[in-house]
Amino acid sequence: MYKEPEILVGLDLGTSKISVVIAERDSRFQEAQIIGVGYAPSQGIRKGLIINLEQAVRSVRQAVKDAENMVGFEIDEATVSFSGMEVASVTSRGMISLGRTPRQVAISDVERVIEAAQSELSIPPNRVTLHTIPVKYSIDGNSGIDDPLGMTGIRLEMELQSVIVPTTVVQNIINCVESAGIEVNGLVIKSLASALGSLTDEETRAGVISLCIGGGTTGVALYTDGRPVKLSIIPIGGDHITNDLAYVMKIPISKAEEVKKMVSLNPEEVDQQDLDVDVRGRMKTFSITEAAEVVNCRLEELFGEHVRHQLAEFSLHMFPAGIVLSGGVAKTPGIEIFASEMLNLPVRIAEPLDVYQMPPGRNDCEYTTVAGVVRYMTSRERNPYRYIETPISELRSGAAQITSSPVGKIPKKSGGDRTEGIRGFMDYLKKSVKELF
Repeated sequence: MYKEPEILVGLDLGTSKISVVIAERDSRFQEAQIIGVGYAPSQGIRKGLIINLEQAVRSVRQAVKDAENMVGFEIDEATVSFSGMEVASVTSRGMISLGRTPRQVAISDVERVIEAAQSELSIPPNRVTLHTIPVKYSIDGNSGIDDPLGMTGIRLEMELQSVIVPTTVVQNIINCVESAGIEVNGLVIKSLASALGSLTDEETRAGVISLCIGGGTTGVALYTDGRPVKLSIIPIGGDHITNDLAYVMKIPISKAEEVKKMVSLNPEEVDQQDLDVDVRGRMKTFSITEAAEVVNCRLEELFGEHVRHQLAEFSLHMFPAGIVLSGGVAKTPGIEIFASEMLNLPVRIAEPLDVYQMPPGRNDCEYTTVAGVVRYMTSRERNPYRYIETPISELRSGAAQITSSPVGKIPKKSGGDRTEGIRGFMDYLKKSVKELF
């Protein structure tokens, strides 16, 4: 008997844009086929956090409408990926006895050892565990077991990765999306979704670092032996580069965004030619070398300080597959060479793993996250213990209030040699505007 294809919908709440992917899965096949991708500019979201509910809801509606126009039918539910400032990735361990005599591991044993590992966590009352991810199992001291079901032993142990986020952030996300008329049937942290949308199985087994550099944040996912061992968010993204350029060059944000897209990090492409920009009907001339230096300074902070800090507890030898870059900033010419020299690892720019299914113009590194949401859904269905979520019904309760932090003013810098002092000035600027985006 013929069954209607199942429709899967992923929605990515980004600082720069809202993306929606619609996939179709026939009952005969496990893999979903992407049939539509929509997007809209993001408003009311800063650093992955909702600061204006009305604007954010309007952006979600526009993105959903764009996707619906592509496929020709309406959607009413989605799994949502999001970012945020206070994301903690915590490792815990659990152990249970299978009995005095060896026996096979059952599903109930896996549930018990997960509960044992979770009991080791101390979660504040204003936080919630979004993801519970088994990293590895061991039976009778033999580690490296991927799936213990059916294996025989007397002692089962596991290492668990828990992603903990503020409860109010989650409730605000649900409130926003459902106010736009879309029921939330699942949540996934952006760093995990972007990794699933861009990393190959071979890379995750070998050991790899996924960096998704979006508008307001950078998602980090570290993989070894096919499992994520750390998921986190760095509060720096492309908007910080845009703001730096706007402040240094004294031009509007919209023009700074244009300049950012003209900059290359390839030394041979950065010459002394001037850059002409139309600012309010008047042409202003800037040094392309100076603009490139501003971008360099912010990316040095990202890779040299923040990413290195995320890797501090790990050896770089654990990641022979290197770094995979995604997100809008990954389109900057020369960024792969720049990051490779900073971190001493090979770097590649990601495309969505399902790139052949994505429509033209929506099939590059900016869309890996939304493509990864679909892969997250299908992966959870194939293996319910791969990613364990807190039920949406438990997260939905309670009305969350949305507030924005006050934005500090940037003091003016006194005179001095502009060219010689650009790096020192950028160090000062980075400290002054950390809360601006």
